[in-house]
Amino acid sequence: MGAAVALHMQGHNVFLFERFEAPRPLGSGIILQPTGLTVLKALGCGDAILKLGHIINSMSGISMPAGKCVLNVDYSSLGHGMHGLAVHRAALFEVLYARVNELNMPVLTDTEIVDLKHSAKHVDLVDSKGKHHGPFDLVVDASGAKSSLHTHAQTPPARRMLKYGAIWSSLDWPEQGFRKHVLDQRYVAAHTMVGVLPIGRHSGVSCNQAAFFWSLPSDDYAKWKNQGLDYWKKQVRSIWPETETLLDQITSADQLTLAQYGHHTLSKPYGKRIVFIGDSAHATSPQLGQGANMGLLDAWALGYSLSFAQGAKTSQPLTLEHTLQTYAIMRRLHVRLFQTASLSLTPFYQSDSRLLALLRDTFFDPVSRLPVARKLVAGLVTGLLTDPLGRMGLSTDSITTNK
Repeated sequence: MGAAVALHMQGHNVFLFERFEAPRPLGSGIILQPTGLTVLKALGCGDAILKLGHIINSMSGISMPAGKCVLNVDYSSLGHGMHGLAVHRAALFEVLYARVNELNMPVLTDTEIVDLKHSAKHVDLVDSKGKHHGPFDLVVDASGAKSSLHTHAQTPPARRMLKYGAIWSSLDWPEQGFRKHVLDQRYVAAHTMVGVLPIGRHSGVSCNQAAFFWSLPSDDYAKWKNQGLDYWKKQVRSIWPETETLLDQITSADQLTLAQYGHHTLSKPYGKRIVFIGDSAHATSPQLGQGANMGLLDAWALGYSLSFAQGAKTSQPLTLEHTLQTYAIMRRLHVRLFQTASLSLTPFYQSDSRLLALLRDTFFDPVSRLPVARKLVAGLVTGLLTDPLGRMGLSTDSITTNK
């Protein structure tokens, strides 16, 4: 929807296809970093998402039982008023969907696109029932890491599933026991992680919410269910007693959803009259929390590249392929840096390695206290390294706040 809005604002005729019968959100809480917030502001959604989300000023991780700080991110190290915004995915969905409706953009639901059919100058979409839709000049694939349209990319993705995933749930925010503007996490070595994130609200709930998550190997999910909630809750309490108010709200294993993580990259996120954005173009571990923000950056970069091509004064008109190459180049450095960083850092927080956990507990805290390191870590977590916004004519000045 973000890409659709960006392209519509530039005068393109955009048609949205949705595989669900009724558009609806999936997932729990995420942090919109300054990058994603800036794009949402440019899309006309900034004020609406601020009303639903919850401002995050820092991120904290404690290694147990020693109580040693192994994650310390302070947004203020990047400048006065800088912050993240934790939201339920439903809130982000509502804001973007309202913008789509405000712009009267056509949406066809209950239509799963599985293939493309090319002609000399256009492309048709083929749905799962064999029906053709089109013709169109360009297809923007935002259907995720398991997209069936990857066969039309210039180079196929090399997929790698990660051992560790997480179970999560959205619960009522407890007024006592947790800091209101902090992502808090607790670790035991690197094999166990429990986290609490205040995520504001959306239209489906009557009070503020918390995203509650627990790390575990994806293959152990069935074992976890068989052991029962009481066994698991005892583990959580032993690590973080204050979570009792959250655990009391969980009465069934079905309240917790398994999230599995994978890693892939399309080296060339485009093909003949098709371009890939978001997880369809690049997926990685959520350790740095960049997924939604990367997708929003992709959406704006695509629109920016098409706008540049339209306004470019060249001896010959720029071809669509050249425009898509420009989009890929604009995003390449940022995507590669953060995918590499996320993949490299994940084993320190989610793995079976005792050595990496020991190194983390020994060095991360003293190093993070150095002013240069603090700014570097904050820039990495917020997605601002390499200045991806400046490359596409945007600035974080529009989203800083004193709240």
